[in-house]
Amino acid sequence: MRTIKLGTSDLDVPVIAVGCMRINSLDRAGAERFVQSAMGEGATFFDHADIYGGGTCEEIFADAIGMSPRVREGIILQSKCGIRQGMFDFSREHILASVDGILRRLRTDYLDILLLHRPDALVEPEEVAAAFDELHSSGRVRHFGVSNQHPRQIDLLRKYVRQPLVANQLQLSITNATMITGGLNVNMENDAAVNRDGGVLDYCRLHDITVQPWSPFQYGFFEGVFLDNPKFPELNAQIDEVAANHGVSNTTIAMAWLLRHPARMQPVTGTMNVERLKDCCRASEVHLSREEWYAIYRAAGNVLP
Repeated sequence: MRTIKLGTSDLDVPVIAVGCMRINSLDRAGAERFVQSAMGEGATFFDHADIYGGGTCEEIFADAIGMSPRVREGIILQSKCGIRQGMFDFSREHILASVDGILRRLRTDYLDILLLHRPDALVEPEEVAAAFDELHSSGRVRHFGVSNQHPRQIDLLRKYVRQPLVANQLQLSITNATMITGGLNVNMENDAAVNRDGGVLDYCRLHDITVQPWSPFQYGFFEGVFLDNPKFPELNAQIDEVAANHGVSNTTIAMAWLLRHPARMQPVTGTMNVERLKDCCRASEVHLSREEWYAIYRAAGNVLP
């Protein structure tokens, strides 16, 4: 598996992150097979959140991988906190309590990366900074980042937080590509020119913050996948043509489309299907041409200005 540097950290991470949000849908044998298959592909970066399965996903993962000091040395663990029932909470107390729960469920002494999970309208950045300082100095968290935040929100945190923010997890796929589309339609009067995220893609590139696309095969907000979906005939025909030319699956090409972007992204998978996970990992070795990338972009209904 090809690797990249995560933000400004010293971490070399696989270009594909394994999302564990749905691991609680598998039985014990299935979870063990899934985790071991990921490891066999070199996909040793596992993404969690304290709300996934109400915490059960972290517990199931720890059991499935047979967590031990030896196992822990060979993997990279990322988790997220900040979402509570009916609210968001970036208070110092909640962050610290959440991390303690995450570590207990994952059966480890530390997280490689902690992300703040979606923005909190009532955030007091001084409290976030105090929590990060305590977690970092105690060794419980080594690196920090955010999820679904725009540039000004990140700047607000960076004013107080001493640790670098190394990642920003954002929704991005071929059909949910407003981060890219807005940059292509600068100074235009069409809907595609609407800046919906403050130029977050360019911001992350300028500040060496790794973009982690989530739901890389989804259209809308969890409305379904676009691959093999009759709602997207032109897109699937184009992806299938490129897939045939490269001798890989359509899943591999959809993931390779994200990896082709020069922002050096780290997409997060969501599948619990072992073969589909392997297809995602194969994207690490597929390089789309500029012509192929733009052909897929246009086939999704995007019109170049």
